[in-house]
Amino acid sequence: MPNRMKEFRGMSDDQLSLALKETEKHLFQLRFQSATDRLETPSEIRKARRDIARIRTLQREKELAKLGGLPAEQLATRIVSLQKKEADGLPGKRIAHRQVARLKRFYVAKGGTLPVAPPAAPAPVAVPAAAAKPEAKNDSAPNKKSAPKGSGK
Repeated sequence: MPNRMKEFRGMSDDQLSLALKETEKHLFQLRFQSATDRLETPSEIRKARRDIARIRTLQREKELAKLGGLPAEQLATRIVSLQKKEADGLPGKRIAHRQVARLKRFYVAKGGTLPVAPPAAPAPVAVPAAAAKPEAKNDSAPNKKSAPKGSGK
């Protein structure tokens, strides 16, 4: 196992991402073989999952090393841009929220003070004129079911 980790440590970022894709594809094939009872060595699934975990761990280590080397000003600009993305409510806002939380920890460790910048309020969404009109209620049709006639209640 340590030999495998040494191999991964010697790879560049692009090579790691390529190895991750290949390993995930291999894991998918192994799962498919397992479902159709054609898998010869079930331990291959465990090995593939562990390789994926190793690669992701190395990618995260490299990412943390890069963030640790950034000055506080650059961290602040990244935080502000991610907060804006989060406030806009576009897809990916949960990921942006998590990234903001992580970057804030680095920012505080570098000596920055929070809050960096308050996120801008999202712009009001324009409502079409047809949807803005309140619907007329039809009072003649009861909303609740009544007891059947002749039931005595």
